[in-house]
Amino acid sequence: MDSNKRPDTMQRITTPELANAFIDEQISALRKQIGDKKVLLALSGGVDSSVVAALLIKAIGQNLVCVHVNHGLLRKGEPEQVVEVFRNQMNANLVYVDAVDRFLDKLAGVAEPEKKRKIIGAEFIRVFEEEARKLDGIEFLAQGTIYPDILESDDGVKAHHNVGGLPEDLQFELVEPVKLLYKDEVRVVGKALGLPDNMVYRQPFPGPGLGVRCLGAITRDRLEAVRESDAILREEFAKNGLEGKVWQYFTAVPDFKGVGITDGKRTFAYPVIIRAVNTKDAMTATVENVPFDLLQHITNRITTEVENVNRVLFDLTPKPSATIEWE
Repeated sequence: MDSNKRPDTMQRITTPELANAFIDEQISALRKQIGDKKVLLALSGGVDSSVVAALLIKAIGQNLVCVHVNHGLLRKGEPEQVVEVFRNQMNANLVYVDAVDRFLDKLAGVAEPEKKRKIIGAEFIRVFEEEARKLDGIEFLAQGTIYPDILESDDGVKAHHNVGGLPEDLQFELVEPVKLLYKDEVRVVGKALGLPDNMVYRQPFPGPGLGVRCLGAITRDRLEAVRESDAILREEFAKNGLEGKVWQYFTAVPDFKGVGITDGKRTFAYPVIIRAVNTKDAMTATVENVPFDLLQHITNRITTEVENVNRVLFDLTPKPSATIEWE
């Protein structure tokens, strides 16, 4: 039987009772797979890796080592938030790795989306291998792979760092307890595990982070434009009652410039693309009807507060024909 194929008879997890049954089943399976060995987990702070962390903490306790890699592709304030929540509040065994320059140097000049994803995924693994060598007994790598990751990789839509981006000489056995679940199911399981709402209902964030929202070859100026414009978008959605109502919203910055005017002077700067979509399982998505007045306000803030930007666009395309992410 294909372990990456969700059984046709598998019931959709929609209730706390079904979630608890899944949790009990996975804790037993994890203990059987891992024994008394140690597991290394890439902990981004997103719902997928957080649910995996909570499952593993229940199953193996301190034999879980969580590694948070700051690769320079995270949203504004996220590295600090991950440390606060997991190390200070949840008392997790957390290793923080500052690898910003390492990742951006590897990605310099790389424009092809799949190549970027695979570089980011492979470099993640190298970082984990280095951290593992500092520890005794690490034999497993845990990942927050979910079922849409597998489906889209199988269908050739895009390579995922936790599906198609792993190096062939991987030194770890994989642990992927939620790989047959859809995103909505992962959230139900997270609630049943007692994770805080701001983590369970946090909007999805791709494994390669802002690396797939800084379109084309990543440059530091465009990366900062993505980070700062995204922070403005999230702040305004929260202030205007859209946080939690809209499934995923973010900005992307392409690798071309357009002419504009700032303070009466000609500018040649980047556009920012706003994307806001709703979905149940990430397989299809509809575009959120964001009030026009709010879009105008966000546009004004982005064009006046974010450096190297003079234009804002709104993406009206559903999935299909577009994917949720641009790359």
